[in-house]
Amino acid sequence: MCISSKIRMFVAVDVPVAKPILDFENDIRKVGADVKLVEPKNIHVTLKFLGDVDGSRVPDIKEALTQAVASSKPFSVRLKGSGVFPNRNYVKVVWVGMENDDVLKVLAESVDEQLSMLGFEKEKRGFRSHLTVGRVRSARNKQELLAVIDSFADVEFCTVEVKSIELKQSELTAKGPIYSTLCAVEL
Repeated sequence: MCISSKIRMFVAVDVPVAKPILDFENDIRKVGADVKLVEPKNIHVTLKFLGDVDGSRVPDIKEALTQAVASSKPFSVRLKGSGVFPNRNYVKVVWVGMENDDVLKVLAESVDEQLSMLGFEKEKRGFRSHLTVGRVRSARNKQELLAVIDSFADVEFCTVEVKSIELKQSELTAKGPIYSTLCAVEL
C-alpha cells in the first residue's frame, strides 16, 4: 500500500451495535438536548488518536500495532453505566462506561508506547476507557439530558469481545465523520 497524502487516523476497538446503546441514543434524542450523537456504525473505543498522518506511514504503524499486541490474547469487556466528561456542570461528552477493562488499559498503554517509538507524542493523561455516545454542543435541555444519563447509570449495555485493534481513517464531512479501516491487527 503506497499512499502519500495526509490521512486523519486513530487506533480503535470496534463495538458492535447493541440495542441498549440504541435505546440510550434514542432517549437522548427525545429530550431535545443539543447533542451530536455518534452514528451506531461509528461506535468504537479509541485507544489512540494520531491526527493527520502521511499515508505512507501505514505499514510502519501496522508493524508498531503488531508489536503492541504481541503478548495479548482476545478478551472481553463489559459496557455498563453512563456518564459525562468533564463534569455535570460543564457537559461536553456523553459516554458509556466499561467494567473489567484492565486488559484494555494495558493494551492502550502498549499501543501508546509502540507508537511513541515512531515519533507520535505519548498521551499526557492516562487512558480512561469509555465509549463516546455523543458530543454536547450547548446547554439546551441539559437537566433533561442529565436525567436520561442518570437513568442509564446502572444499565449493562453489552459485552464486547476484543479480538483485534484497527487503524482507522476518519474523513470529516458536513454530515459527520466517515470511518474506514486501514488495517486490522489480530490479538
